[in-house]
Amino acid sequence: MPAQNEKSSRSDRVAWAERALWALVALLVPVCLHTIFRVVPTEEKMGVVQRIFYFHVPSAFAGFLGVGLCAVFSALYLWKRERRYDLVAHASAEIGVVFFTIVLLTGPIWARPVWGVWWTGEVRLTSTLVLWLLYAGYLILRRSAENPEQEARWGAVLGIVGALDLPIIYKSVEWWRGLHPKVLKASGGLGLDPAMERGLLLCSATFILLFALLLVLRCRAGALEDEVDRMAQHLSRRKANTEPA
Repeated sequence: MPAQNEKSSRSDRVAWAERALWALVALLVPVCLHTIFRVVPTEEKMGVVQRIFYFHVPSAFAGFLGVGLCAVFSALYLWKRERRYDLVAHASAEIGVVFFTIVLLTGPIWARPVWGVWWTGEVRLTSTLVLWLLYAGYLILRRSAENPEQEARWGAVLGIVGALDLPIIYKSVEWWRGLHPKVLKASGGLGLDPAMERGLLLCSATFILLFALLLVLRCRAGALEDEVDRMAQHLSRRKANTEPA
């Protein structure tokens, strides 16, 4: 009975957190759009196209979070061999791929009018594409496994190895020359106009909250998939036991 009460209490906390995330995201998304298109100043050299920055960079932050969580929970799975850790790792990887897809789509749209090309071979662009390919491969690899245990184990190894690309992406503008400017102070740049910096912080917080909401929803969907699989296996065994020899 206490275990059941504890499970019910945990479920209630998750449901409350989900409702809170829905409310925050629903509130902040229109605020972000208003800030991007009505509040922040237009960049002098790049013009209006620079506003893609407020989608591009926060998407990268959310993608980094997804890959980082995938690596952490993959390591926890290999240590503890508990399904719940693999569930979070898998969901984080899926959502991380979504956000890095946004990064790779918005980047060329921004680059074409500013740099004159859709794509260059600089390290940050190439390493980001490599990361996307690694985690797209992660999702494909899981589908090709013969059983759930093998799927989780293979995914955990690739989830950890793929995350080694994160510091290369983050430090690439400092370690190698390229077209990507050093804008943020954390990357050795001069920083942003205060209004632009506030806009970036707002959008980044919103994207992180959106990531958290998607993670909760995807983990719940994964748990439901597991429950359906268990029920299907149970029915299959019952059918096999009741069939005449």
